[in-house]
Amino acid sequence: MKLVLASQNKHKAMEMQAILGDGITLVTLDEVGCGDLEIIEDGETFEENAIKKAVTVMEKTGLPSVADDSGLCVDALSGAPGVYTARFAGEGASDDENIEKLLSELDGVSEENRTARFVSVIALAVPNKEPITYRGEVNGRILFEKHGENGFGYDPVFYLPDFDASMAEVSAEVKNSISHRFNALKLFKDEIEQGKIL
Repeated sequence: MKLVLASQNKHKAMEMQAILGDGITLVTLDEVGCGDLEIIEDGETFEENAIKKAVTVMEKTGLPSVADDSGLCVDALSGAPGVYTARFAGEGASDDENIEKLLSELDGVSEENRTARFVSVIALAVPNKEPITYRGEVNGRILFEKHGENGFGYDPVFYLPDFDASMAEVSAEVKNSISHRFNALKLFKDEIEQGKIL
């Protein structure tokens, strides 16, 4: 089964494909000739953004499309950066710039008050059907400095208590078995395998 992934983020595509396994093949926007498609993510929730991306790509291609909107929610920052996770330090900001801003905003916040969660919402858009969403989360804490070389985004400062390591210190296999994206994709994959959708 082929699904168009409403993203040009190769890291995200590889991670999602690894989690979904062989039964589902994700094709990128470039592969369906829509590499220049721009979607403005102006929703106030992960659900709104994920649905907008999936529906836009489905309407453009006529094919079943899946989108992920994900981000980091920090309790001490009232849930920020939230839907602004990728552009926390401004449009086009690098991972390092976003992390620097996050650590700056948390300056003076004690270890026990640096609780946070990664959230992922997967949206599926199929022609002539209402879009469906699946939400996954993973809880942790924001470190005072970066640790580890794996992963991307905020992984080096996201501490996983169960592993006594940052998300960037665990292997890709471990990350793909516990992450917010895994938890959302597992719900999605289970429903596909049970024949409930598609």
